[in-house]
Amino acid sequence: MSSIPSVGGVSYNGGGIAEIMALRQQIISRSTVLQQVHAPQAASGAQAATATNANGATSGFANALNNALGGVNATQMRAETLSSDYEQGKTQDVAKVMLARQEAQVGFEATLQVRNKLLSAYQDIMKLGV
Repeated sequence: MSSIPSVGGVSYNGGGIAEIMALRQQIISRSTVLQQVHAPQAASGAQAATATNANGATSGFANALNNALGGVNATQMRAETLSSDYEQGKTQDVAKVMLARQEAQVGFEATLQVRNKLLSAYQDIMKLGV
């Protein structure tokens, strides 16, 4: 098997499932680092603040969820803008476009998994007897 060249320190030489899973883990860890670099500093300050509603319950979870969804939306809008600019010839940096699209995809997949877990928890709670 021929070796695929290294891209950004991640290389694949062909092989079994274990090597593919290791490559996947490297990609996920690098994506996490990139998300941390691109995360707005203001979002972390907003998540630290906890508000109370009329019942006295904290709405920190709701704020954190809204901030996370806003961040995913901003990432997807940025990827769309870069893709559009590339298609129109305004930018030539295909690596930047692909990285932005990958960040948006990872963010969307993570959001989808959180939604699935929340929905599953809600359904479990609704099945409980009173």
